Amino acid sequence: MSLKMGNKLDGKIAVITGGTSGIGLATAKRFVSEGACVFITGLSQKEIDVSISDIGKNVSGIQCDVSNLADIDKMYDIVKDQIGHVDILFANSGIIQFAPLGEISEEHFDRLFDIDVKGLLFTVQKALPILNDGSSIILMASIGASKGSADLSVYHASKAAVRSFTRSWTLNLSHRKIRVNAISPGPIDTPFVNRVMNEKQTDEFIKNVVRATPMGRMGSPDEVAKAVSFLASDDSSYITGIELFVDGGMAQI
Repeated sequence: MSLKMGNKLDGKIAVITGGTSGIGLATAKRFVSEGACVFITGLSQKEIDVSISDIGKNVSGIQCDVSNLADIDKMYDIVKDQIGHVDILFANSGIIQFAPLGEISEEHFDRLFDIDVKGLLFTVQKALPILNDGSSIILMASIGASKGSADLSVYHASKAAVRSFTRSWTLNLSHRKIRVNAISPGPIDTPFVNRVMNEKQTDEFIKNVVRATPMGRMGSPDEVAKAVSFLASDDSSYITGIELFVDGGMAQI
């Protein structure tokens, strides 16, 4: 892994969980283009290899399931052995699943909270020994933390927990000058929609969210990545504890 100088993330070491698709992959590309060296995680080694090839340089991949604490330990052992420290942590791994109140199962609840809440919590906690003072932590939240949904109540509750973590951890880490912020995307054109819905459901979902978005369109992963990069860089040096919405206005009016 070599360092390229000349951009606002020059020499920074970043870890991005869930970095093989969608917002995570777009952010990895943007971080690298701005001078960082990036570790991405994913569940599948094949997906990791494809993503590394796509990003092209200054990137390493680690297989990791954030719901498995031993995997998180292993991930940070690798980062520590290869580099020794982290300057930017984007806790991005997460899933979305649909279920109305009457159909919520224990399995549904456990899976969402294991990944989106427990996984995120321990991704941050276990990074602390190798996070440099003055680092930036960005947590993947969602406009779901601010809105209701008949079919996404557990998912939205998980993202409300992430927003709460942001406030508390800002206080926990202020003595180390580590900034903690949440990024809350709205409707973003990522592959996840097609993985959890059939084609007809996807088309209807997109029509509904576009109709509810003041900007009248889906956002792109890179539009979120640019906001994450802002929070990761010194451009946001006096910003901590916030929730930055990248939602086309959907949750704002």
